[in-house]
Amino acid sequence: MKEDLLKILSTGNKDIDNQKLMDYLSGTLSAKDRHSLEEAMMDSEMMNDAVEGLEELQNKKDVAGLVEQLNNNLKKQLQKTKSKKKRRNIKELPWLYYTIILIILIILIGFIVIRKHLEG
Repeated sequence: MKEDLLKILSTGNKDIDNQKLMDYLSGTLSAKDRHSLEEAMMDSEMMNDAVEGLEELQNKKDVAGLVEQLNNNLKKQLQKTKSKKKRRNIKELPWLYYTIILIILIILIGFIVIRKHLEG
């Protein structure tokens, strides 16, 4: 469970160490580190909101399940977006080919008509 909690901010917040955040939330952080973390929270509104949200969770055991659920939902949503993009690209390509073929046919017919007109 503790490893899942550490994944919450693993996407690149360089200002805060995830282990320090978890120690802060559990109350095991030293006074000096707690003070430095609170100063960092004052500088970053996003970090402050994240910590407040994590503190509001009543049952810390639910965090692992929530993180897992959020990750699964995010994967599903990204997969849907990718598949929609693929389908859209596949649908657009045949019209491009048909258009190119039609333009080439029009040019060929125009060339034949002009040539017959000039010969005749």
